[in-house]
Amino acid sequence: MSIAAAQQSITQGALDAIFNDPDHVAARYPVPILQCLQIKPLASQQGAERYRIVLSDIHNYVQCMLATQANHVVHDGSLVRGSLVRIKSYQANMVKGKNILIILELDVASELGAHDRIGEPEAFQPKPMTENATIGGSNFYGAKAESPAPVKSEPMSSRMGGVTNNASHGNGNIVIYPIESLSPYAHKWTIKARVTQKSDVRTWHKASGEGKLFSVNLLDESGEIKATGFNEQCDQYYDILQEGQVYYISNPCRVSLAKKQFTNLPNDYELTFERDTVIEKAEDQSSVPQVRFNFVSIQELQSVEKDATVDVVGVLKEVGEVSQITAKSTGKPYDKRELTLVDDSQFSVRLTIWGKLANSFSTQPESVVAFKGVKVSDFGGRSLSLLSSGTMSVDPDIEEAHRLKGWYDSQGRGDNFATHNNMASMGSATGRTDQTMVISQVKDENLGMEDTAYFSLKATIVYIKQDNFAYPACSSEQCNKKVIDQGDGWRCEKCDIVHARPQYRYIMSVNVNDHTGQMWLSCFDDVGRTIMGVSADELMEMKERDQDGVSGIFETANCTKLNFRCRAKMDMYGENQRVRYQVMSASPIDYRTEALRLSDMIKQYSISS
Repeated sequence: MSIAAAQQSITQGALDAIFNDPDHVAARYPVPILQCLQIKPLASQQGAERYRIVLSDIHNYVQCMLATQANHVVHDGSLVRGSLVRIKSYQANMVKGKNILIILELDVASELGAHDRIGEPEAFQPKPMTENATIGGSNFYGAKAESPAPVKSEPMSSRMGGVTNNASHGNGNIVIYPIESLSPYAHKWTIKARVTQKSDVRTWHKASGEGKLFSVNLLDESGEIKATGFNEQCDQYYDILQEGQVYYISNPCRVSLAKKQFTNLPNDYELTFERDTVIEKAEDQSSVPQVRFNFVSIQELQSVEKDATVDVVGVLKEVGEVSQITAKSTGKPYDKRELTLVDDSQFSVRLTIWGKLANSFSTQPESVVAFKGVKVSDFGGRSLSLLSSGTMSVDPDIEEAHRLKGWYDSQGRGDNFATHNNMASMGSATGRTDQTMVISQVKDENLGMEDTAYFSLKATIVYIKQDNFAYPACSSEQCNKKVIDQGDGWRCEKCDIVHARPQYRYIMSVNVNDHTGQMWLSCFDDVGRTIMGVSADELMEMKERDQDGVSGIFETANCTKLNFRCRAKMDMYGENQRVRYQVMSASPIDYRTEALRLSDMIKQYSISS
């Protein structure tokens, strides 16, 4: 489209209305169209991707931050500098004296094209207002704009929990702050959020003292965050906060870096309640989402790394009986129940629930159940476990659940389902499958030369180096360090323990071929077991008494065709750099899955028999 037509499409004056006339902007400009002048990734303390962009309405420009649910327009390449976008949902805000829009939902108007900057927009100068928060960052387009901007206000109901003698927020109104914008530098903020999960009160006893805590997961339109109350605040707020209800929460409330080992939420930060934190139940309970899912299909679980946390939805096929296990580390018993889920990817998976939920579970088979916050295990190929911070929803009123219910009633009830047995991990926590490549592609595209790259490969083993295929390792739990033979035992320097005998672990180099070439792959113990069919301990023991038997096992492993998930990474060999291809996982070819994939490819090319 011509630049003149694009200019005519831009909603001129929209930014002024958004910041200076928030009460009427929705009626005047329901879906403003703006031009993207710049895109910049933000550094993240905990790995979550964040992007800032600059948007222009020809008269003015303003800095914006994409909420994480809008990142897909950057990932798929549709949002580029110069493109025009339709802003469908946003939150106007003031950040460290700068104007900013939190973009919650947008569409790229690809039919309008991408153009050089249209007009001569100036940094927006709104009416002055009290500062509310800070989001770090500098050296960005328009960073000198220092004027604040008004944000959304809502009426406040009676207060609960915290101090009540400072209840005034300007004639009974409060400024609502999106969760996505919270940071340790934010001041005088209030969020309006729904409690999507509430833990039991947990206690601890240590030499340094004892205490108790509880936590909640909070959700609004922009994102989620965990909040924890310790000791006095546990008593103060536990009965106030109820699962499923919407609350206003105002600082003082500490914002700190999230401890990722204790939360499954995609937020760099978490909250800690303080004595004067103000919490009140909102009169309007309908304006905040109920729960936010990021579903992975059951088939895609084979593309998810072990120990990742995901959301799944499926039809409940089977319900097991309650059983009990005893933790080796503590000797404490735990109740568990195993469920079987299926979905329209034609796969099934076993999911374990624990404790009170396992005992009280009464959902009937053939119900649609959505789980948020389940941990992926490689036990049995792929299995799931509901975390203590996770939640379960039966027959939720969401599009995915309705689709699965319709599929199951129409055809799924009589289908046969594949499992993940003997399948290996080939992806990431997002359910993204690494690109399947041939050997010549890997080398022609120089994978690993600049950044670490992952790829999947179907290849045949043609040679395995038999010298130094295993090393003596420490047999202590969670320690794989090499041990030293001292004559009277094997010493681990890391654990400072002498073992009577080592535990041998594979460290192998294998040469694989496909129809385009050959390459060397490095393999560690788990992959070595898959290739050889026996443990390194067993093979080393056999080597001492039956060399012919060892040779036979190597011969059997040769000419085996496997699925390899590999990592390409630049490594140092002496003084030279070269790319090392390490096998992250390996699994036998699943011919049923391969046939379905080939069938889909044929359909895509519109080839019919």
